[in-house]
Amino acid sequence: MALTRTDGPLSPRPPQTVNYDVTGPAHKLLMQPFPRRVRAEFAGRTVVDTRNGVLLHETAILPQLYVPEEDLDAAAFEPTDHTTHCPFKGDATYRTLKVGDRVVDNALWAYPDPTPTAPWLAGYAALYWSAADAWYDEDEQALGHLTDPYHRVDVRRSSRHVQVLAGDTLVAESRSPLLLSETGLPNRYYLSPDDVALPLSPTTTQTVCPYKGEASYWTVRLPDGRELPDAGWGYPKPLPEAGAIVERVCFLHDDLRTLVDGEPI
Repeated sequence: MALTRTDGPLSPRPPQTVNYDVTGPAHKLLMQPFPRRVRAEFAGRTVVDTRNGVLLHETAILPQLYVPEEDLDAAAFEPTDHTTHCPFKGDATYRTLKVGDRVVDNALWAYPDPTPTAPWLAGYAALYWSAADAWYDEDEQALGHLTDPYHRVDVRRSSRHVQVLAGDTLVAESRSPLLLSETGLPNRYYLSPDDVALPLSPTTTQTVCPYKGEASYWTVRLPDGRELPDAGWGYPKPLPEAGAIVERVCFLHDDLRTLVDGEPI
């Protein structure tokens, strides 16, 4: 999102409401310093520890952390014969992550001889997020991926009239929702549990958002016996940026519609 996705200026479909043109190739790269210390742990060992990481913003792709080669635990990585080619960055070489008996094949990649248009990639390498057991942004564990400085979450108190309906059945209604605005996404309305008119049953589904935290989900049980799995979700322990939505519920499902001041969203 932000710069490189949805309608960001480096996305495949940049906004038309501007008085400038972003010239250059359709697929754009922008590398910027990441201002904090980042560590990755694997099998009880720190395999990445950098204060000089960079985020590569790339059209239609989430920002990717690249770190200087000297900030890797070189003994934990073994070169492989695997290679890939990117027309915008060059030929990538790969290394396997190995600590003790644990192995992740081709977990790390680098561009030792990048394209002439991206020479600044030389000397940097990137580790797949899923390859590590845990990542830390300074001393706080990072969830999902590092946060993008061009992506934000804002939560505001609102007096809008919000109704969540399944057909003509009222699922929830509030005149004091919390409105959550997140870069590149539609507004979401988080309601108090007291605003929910129908029973909710917890499910085992969980998701992770780097900006809001770990989400839990609920099934909505309709009076006619139908169930709408994972139609409601919330953040029991949200991250500080979204702390106001603690214990609140948001709804989204193909069989639900949400009206705000009488208008569908």
